[in-house]
Amino acid sequence: MLGQQRQAGAVLSPSPVKSYQGWQVMGEPSREEYKIQSFDAETQQLLKTALKDPGAVDLEKVANVIVDHSLQDSVFSKEAGRMCYAIIQAESKQAGQSVFRRGLLNRLQQEYQAREQLRARSLQGWVCYVTFICNIFDYLRVNNMPMMALVNPVYDCLFRLAQPDSLSKEEEVDCLVLQLHRVGEQLEKMNGQRMDELFVLIRDGFLLPTGLSSLAQLLLLEIIEFRAAGWKTTPAAHKYYYSEVSD
Repeated sequence: MLGQQRQAGAVLSPSPVKSYQGWQVMGEPSREEYKIQSFDAETQQLLKTALKDPGAVDLEKVANVIVDHSLQDSVFSKEAGRMCYAIIQAESKQAGQSVFRRGLLNRLQQEYQAREQLRARSLQGWVCYVTFICNIFDYLRVNNMPMMALVNPVYDCLFRLAQPDSLSKEEEVDCLVLQLHRVGEQLEKMNGQRMDELFVLIRDGFLLPTGLSSLAQLLLLEIIEFRAAGWKTTPAAHKYYYSEVSD
């Protein structure tokens, strides 16, 4: 259960700085303003208070607000993990509690259980959810390790993106490749067998006779080579693939 992560002496810490696909992901909050301009004024104030004085607000409500908005806003879903990490740290420092984290994981679990319905209802919402849960997996650590409770749900989402009906949609292929750039190496360390199985699906998908666009083929080939090179992109590969994508 996502909401039942309990470990004595658990210390949450951010992941290290990394870059992928030409943009940088910071492992801890910077001094820059969070991208909350798309929220209404009341919600912006709620989030700002949660970051500065978490004990003064309903943190379960805050968790639901962040998840709801992440499912609707593709930009916010890519950086919401940074905000969640900051709120978790602020609550831990202020009160030594984890109300927000528990609410966040419970809500993630609810959406995970209904993921097929979400995908059927809104492809954009589904892609945003996968982006968000991978973002959370990337940021939150327990004793400097990824949260085990999130490993299989993240894998399950990526496996869904590697199914033939998903590979026929460029939005889902793009999401699959982007998230593997982000968390693939960490996931493989946590469960290498599932990563092997995932890449069997990806290779099979790449060889599909029909239904795959040229861009999707390019992206799948790039991620296959990226993993084969130890989750690294050689300068030659970067020049080839990303010049092709930009063209």
